[in-house]
Amino acid sequence: MTKRRGSPVKAGKLPPEKLRELVLSRLGRTRPEVLVHARLGEDSAVADLRGRLLVVSSDPITGASAEMGRLGVHVACNDVAAMGADPLGVQIVLLLPDGTTEADIAAIMGQVADAAEELGIEVMGGHTEVTSKVGAPIIVLTAIGVVEREHLVTSAGARPGHGLLVTKPVGLEGTAILATDRTEELLATLGPEGLERARGFFSEVSAVRDGRVAARLGASAMHDVTEGGLLGAVWEMAQASGCGVEVWEEAVPVREETRQVCRRFGIDPLRLISSGAMLAAAPDAGAVVQGLRDEGLEAAVIGRVLPVAEGVRVVRVSGEVQPISAPPVDDLWRVLSS
Repeated sequence: MTKRRGSPVKAGKLPPEKLRELVLSRLGRTRPEVLVHARLGEDSAVADLRGRLLVVSSDPITGASAEMGRLGVHVACNDVAAMGADPLGVQIVLLLPDGTTEADIAAIMGQVADAAEELGIEVMGGHTEVTSKVGAPIIVLTAIGVVEREHLVTSAGARPGHGLLVTKPVGLEGTAILATDRTEELLATLGPEGLERARGFFSEVSAVRDGRVAARLGASAMHDVTEGGLLGAVWEMAQASGCGVEVWEEAVPVREETRQVCRRFGIDPLRLISSGAMLAAAPDAGAVVQGLRDEGLEAAVIGRVLPVAEGVRVVRVSGEVQPISAPPVDDLWRVLSS
């Protein structure tokens, strides 16, 4: 038997220092066509196709079986939209456990097809396999998009003095997942109508239009809000941009259903997975917010970009200033695993 070397790796995303050491230091040859390379805080790569730029991003869905097909498409496409790109299509790797039925596969792919139809994109290929190596369905999607060079936005463009904004209320995805997976526990909290509204938040997990409009309006940096919630996205944007950031909790939009769910499970809404929300920085964040609202999109100014020496912090409603020195762990997974 081959002896295993090194320390065991904990479940979840690799810590930043281990990501740099074990993954980002092993990327092969650097190609001149690649404009945005793999690095901490960036979710997509960008290549120059002698005119328009190719944007590619991959994401897995492992913890939300009820809507995994829909979520997978939207989460992957949100990543390319965060670069200002228009998604063209997705490729899908679907790994399924023993016992999966034909109806199960048809249901997942039906969700994929519906989401692709909503976005006007094509499923361009992939791989489907039933394997004893997985205990639950896993779907990995790669989104492919294009953008004109002058409209490209990355996570690295925030600068001190810029304002910080977010589209949509935070926590919509996490609220919908918990309303679906923890129905009995939340029925007394939300009531039947509130529970139905919370489940309906799945219909708002696309941030593609948010990203397109924000890029056109002058966003200097964007990041979709996924694991780690708003504070996770803020931390990653700060890392990519080499800046500090201050978030004002009181200014962050949160729906009442999300607040009730978070109180029930002891969750910080700012640390709840939030696909559908797009974080952005801009020299004139107020103007971008107004432009988004003029297009029928929800948006709010929630903070400011600072010099790197001031660090990343959140000013709570109480007035307490909390530093964020590491990427926050998403509270959703703690609840689902309990």
